[in-house]
Parts: sequence; structure tokens; C-alpha cells
Amino acid sequence: MSKHITISPAEAADRLAIRELVEAYAYCADRRDAEGQMALFTEDTHFVVFMNAKDPTPSMDLHTRQDLAPVFAALNQYDATTHFIGQSTILTLTGDKATGVAYCLAHHVTVADGKRRLMIASIRYHDSFVKADGVWLFSERQLLVDWVDERPLA
Repeated sequence: MSKHITISPAEAADRLAIRELVEAYAYCADRRDAEGQMALFTEDTHFVVFMNAKDPTPSMDLHTRQDLAPVFAALNQYDATTHFIGQSTILTLTGDKATGVAYCLAHHVTVADGKRRLMIASIRYHDSFVKADGVWLFSERQLLVDWVDERPLA
């Protein structure tokens, strides 16, 4: 963790922009805006999913922005989602590169045969960011699922 006595206005702006990037990802997911979500990544992004954070083998390993389209479109199977972003920590920030970790509780509602079900996933994102043309983007995002809970909804 960094100890900040003072930071420059430029660093404060970068930290805010990175936080807003993390939040924009969740917003686009919940609005089913796959194009907007994809635009948050570099063209040569690396997106890795570990559906079980304890398993070192990824369940998905993608290497371009275009590869993200079917992943984000898969959210359309849910009646509703809410991705609640918790703590978000910038671990390193040097010039136009940064790394961080963000926590998320992802709520997914399905409806089948007139019955509603809720699936909650506890997710950690390990992120690498790059600032390109004055805009922060994900250059790598590792999505690690720590636990999942499923239950009926009233």
C-alpha cells in the first residue's frame, strides 16, 4: 500500500480516472452495452478468467478486444445483473501504466419456468492499465471467482 502525504493534481486525476474505468466496466455490463464495455480495453488486451480462483488453470484466456464480444454478450442470458464494486486499490502508478485490484459482488438473476433465481459471485479483478491518448484503458484484466452462491428469489 502507498502512503500518501501529498499527491499531485495529475496523479489524483489519474487515480480518479482509473476508478471510473473500473466502474464503467460494471455499468456497461449491467446495461448490456457490450460495445461500450469492449471500448474500455486496449486492442491487444489480455483477458483471463478463473472461474475457480484456487485453480491455476484459466477457464478462459483471450488476447484481443474483439475476443471479448461473445463474453460480454453472454450477459444477455440474465434477466438482470448488478455488479457492485467494493474496494479498489491502485497498487502501482507510474506515468502511463498502473496496476490494481478491485473487488466485486456480481448478482445475476435468471427466470425459468416462472421461477426467479439469484446467483452471486464474489470476484477479484487483478488489473493492468495503460494511458493511451490521455485515456486510461485495461491492458490486462484477470477475473478470479472466489465463491458463488445460488438461491431462489421470491
